Amino acid sequence: MNSAKKIPSPLVSLFPIAFLVGMLFATIHTFGSDALSGGSQISLLATTGMCVFIGMAFYRIPWKDYELAITNNISGVATAIIILLIIGALSGTWMISGVVPTLIYYGMQIIHPNFFLASTCIICALVSVMTGSSWTTIATIGIALLGIGKAQGFEEGWIAGAIISGAYFGDKISPLSDTTVLASSVTETPLFSHIRYMMITTVPSLLITLVIFTVMGLTHETNNTQQIAEFTAALDAKFNITSWLLAVPVITGILIARRVPSVITLFLSTLLAGIFAFIFQPGLLNEIAEDGNMFKGIMMTFYGSTSLQTDSDMLTELIATRGMAGMMNTIWLIICAMCFGGAMTASGMLRSITSLFVCFMKNTASMVASTVCSGLFLNLATADQYISIILTGNMFSNVYAKKGYESRLLSRTTEDAVTVTSPLIPWNTCGMTQATILSVPTLTYLPYCFFNLISPVMSIFIAAIGYKIIKKPVNNPG
Repeated sequence: MNSAKKIPSPLVSLFPIAFLVGMLFATIHTFGSDALSGGSQISLLATTGMCVFIGMAFYRIPWKDYELAITNNISGVATAIIILLIIGALSGTWMISGVVPTLIYYGMQIIHPNFFLASTCIICALVSVMTGSSWTTIATIGIALLGIGKAQGFEEGWIAGAIISGAYFGDKISPLSDTTVLASSVTETPLFSHIRYMMITTVPSLLITLVIFTVMGLTHETNNTQQIAEFTAALDAKFNITSWLLAVPVITGILIARRVPSVITLFLSTLLAGIFAFIFQPGLLNEIAEDGNMFKGIMMTFYGSTSLQTDSDMLTELIATRGMAGMMNTIWLIICAMCFGGAMTASGMLRSITSLFVCFMKNTASMVASTVCSGLFLNLATADQYISIILTGNMFSNVYAKKGYESRLLSRTTEDAVTVTSPLIPWNTCGMTQATILSVPTLTYLPYCFFNLISPVMSIFIAAIGYKIIKKPVNNPG
């Protein structure tokens, strides 16, 4: 049994992490925005090889243990990979069919620039609560809001920060969210008890975020009405803008409300957008195919890159799509990240490092702070929020129980530390995905994801003042 074998010390276990950080720094410095095209993947695989070598050569951990952990990790993200592929097709069809351009066209006339960032955050929060998925929210309404914000003169980092802040608020508290269900189930906390308890840290974090976005919006120069007029005119000239196209997001919303599985919802939404492209944008399909074959045009929209020329350079850049093929670098990176996470788990290095956090658990605040730090570290080390949630819950459940704390404190802290910080890490599955969908680098939007940055701090603050934290007397070991 692996438990009977000697595991690497924390110092040895930290060596692959340091090596990975160095490799990624060198890769990003060398390749820049092209790092995801292969350099980052090689960095992860090289670090994986180092973990395997250390474990097999010095700790006699058999290859079968590594193989099992890696395959389990990859199988655990199989659904996420399928969703990514469908999102690639969806983003292409929603754009070429005119759905996103129509949302942008009407949105620019409704949302005032002074309140755009706060409105964006609220809209994404509401959609994410209904969908239970930050990925779906960002890939649909998020892309439309990004276009509106750019037309109104906001920097893409601010816009993406508002989108991601709102989307992860909903992802965190929605009963339909897989991370919410996972955190509650791993810690054996009733789902709605978990959600209600999270409101204590989540609502204040969102309110502070909205204040920041409102202040920023009020200080934003709104004298770009000419640019907005030119942008809407270019949209109207290129696409057949009609309210009929709003049927696609409406039907998507109905499917979500009826709790249809996300894979089915995204697939049907993509298919409907493809049909609408035939009906409302036949000229664009002919332009994409270049030979007048509309079937070829729609197929290319599903799987490949499309580029349409408009009178506005910004609009030309915005409506360019990548389809399923545009997601392949992200999928490749996710698979390599799962290999690294599996190697760290099988070697015992993760267990060795996270055991250090337990030593600092002296009171409620230090316990929550240690859990937050552990969750952040696991997000960095495993590159996947699901693995991090599972490991954090499993590692600390006995500690919380022995000290008399309710399981809901652990489940809330786990979400505060893991779920919301996952899109802030460039090599994490969420960070890679959101950067790919929005075409905004992770490090560009990171400083503006105020909800995601505030949540872990808020969790520690609430623990420090002891609000609504109940510690039961421990009379029996069970």
